[in-house]
Amino acid sequence: MAAACASALVTPDYWDDACRHLAKRDRVMRKLIPRFGEARLQSRGDAFTTLARSIVGQQISVKAAQSVWERFAALAADRGPVLDPAAVLALDTEAMRGSGLSARKVEYLRDLAAHFVDGTVHVGRWPSMDDEEIVDELVSIRGIGRWTAEMFLIFHLLRPNVLPLDDIGLIKGISLNYFSGEPVTRAEAREVGDAWAPFRSVATWYVWRSLDPLPVDY
Repeated sequence: MAAACASALVTPDYWDDACRHLAKRDRVMRKLIPRFGEARLQSRGDAFTTLARSIVGQQISVKAAQSVWERFAALAADRGPVLDPAAVLALDTEAMRGSGLSARKVEYLRDLAAHFVDGTVHVGRWPSMDDEEIVDELVSIRGIGRWTAEMFLIFHLLRPNVLPLDDIGLIKGISLNYFSGEPVTRAEAREVGDAWAPFRSVATWYVWRSLDPLPVDY
């Protein structure tokens, strides 16, 4: 498994085409996209690290999550390559707790590592699997729900057409940008998102940026 710190950032090759498509079809996108210049969605290309970070960050602030992550990653690095799943399984439970992880998150991270070690996640097959097949595989891992799986599709696999309707930021951004801040139902959000196809992930990314100009990093 590649070390987290050594993974090169990857940018989708479809991004410019997506921006042209969205700007042509959607008046809001036409205004939003130029605001963020050359900023792009980026992936570090390390599946285990991306999923582990999502587990560490659950239900705590971004700042707290980064602090815990750095301590945990340093602990894992002492046993071999950064965040090698086998190295994580070899860690002492109390040492993991000492990095700031809750008992439940320790269990989740160990279960995630076990899935990678025993091959019950089919990393090599993901490029040929459709989005829903990958979601089904990932949600079988403890601590990973649909939202996390969809973030993985967007930020790791760089899938172009994901619409994460369980994401609070997306719903808020659609409300502000398309409904003048009025409450938005899931059906209304889906209708807006359907007009973004086949680049719903890209439009979602720009909606997120309209709320927080600093790109999310997984």
